[in-house]
Amino acid sequence: MKHTISVLVENHFGAFDRIATMFSGKGFNLTSISIGETEIPDISRMTVVTEGDNQILDQIVKQLDRLIDTIKVIDLTSAYHVERELALIKVSLQKGSMEQIKNINDIFRGNIVDITNNSMTIEITGPPDKIDATVNVLMPFGIMELARSGIVALTRGEQVKKNNKEKIKKNNKEKSQLTN
Repeated sequence: MKHTISVLVENHFGAFDRIATMFSGKGFNLTSISIGETEIPDISRMTVVTEGDNQILDQIVKQLDRLIDTIKVIDLTSAYHVERELALIKVSLQKGSMEQIKNINDIFRGNIVDITNNSMTIEITGPPDKIDATVNVLMPFGIMELARSGIVALTRGEQVKKNNKEKIKKNNKEKSQLTN
């Protein structure tokens, strides 16, 4: 089973290396890994995608928690979360194929970021399934190069229904009247 794990780490030299070494040293499979600064410059968020059963996931989370630079480990697999990936796909242009490729690009809501006489480079962002579907549809035209960023993910914000918001406001008003 695929698992998506978010790891907050101190933004220090060697933090990424320690995590990558932990995965290879323990024989855990890394499907995807992305890292970048968070809203706090001293902290980086690493999104790791790995495969294995729940026992392996538990081992991975425990091992990540033990690393010196780790601040927080979150298994996003069962949490409500948003995940996205970016792909740059360079497609070969043949006589008469440009319009078809542009139509496919529009269907997948991509951006054409480079074009020459021989190729077109498309940028696609979205869930990994969307990237896979785009690649599959463009395959017959001849994919010259493909670069994928790996998955980045965050938990979704808390969803509060309108009725609940009104109840919260009412409760807060009642509490403030009691304390006055």
